Amino acid sequence: MTKTLYLVRHAKASDSVSPDIVRPLTASGMIDTARMGRNLSTKISPIDLIITSNAERTQMTTKVLCEQLGIPEEKVYVLSDLYESSPKHYLDAVNAIPANLNHVMIVGHNPSISYFAEYLTHADIGAMPTCAVVGMKIENQAWAEVGKKSGDLIFYDSPESILGYNS
Repeated sequence: MTKTLYLVRHAKASDSVSPDIVRPLTASGMIDTARMGRNLSTKISPIDLIITSNAERTQMTTKVLCEQLGIPEEKVYVLSDLYESSPKHYLDAVNAIPANLNHVMIVGHNPSISYFAEYLTHADIGAMPTCAVVGMKIENQAWAEVGKKSGDLIFYDSPESILGYNS
């Protein structure tokens, strides 16, 4: 069975709030997230699970994506290990996904989420801009077996690219 994984960097957050973990999205971040959610609704399979960090900005990004994609909040799992973490924490989260789920989204932070996208796909992702999404398919592997080069890049969208601009 083919599995799909979507890695999302949280949308634009306020720089003026402290501590870092409580920084909310800006108005433009909310707009970008709604626009990205509408874009994703036309191209992805229904999501079985969203894993998000415990930071305010990732949870706000997740909430807007859930609204746009019609995902109930029961399918959201908050994982504090994704905040101020390494790509290893993202891999641990993927390896722990229940085997019966096939379409999973992770909402997290740079630089780890960008490094993780490159680790899984071996594609030249670079630093994902805010609210960017990397979609990949994982063929013939259980979540517990996912590792380096397990994913095949399907798409890489940013708020700019879905509007027709290069980022």
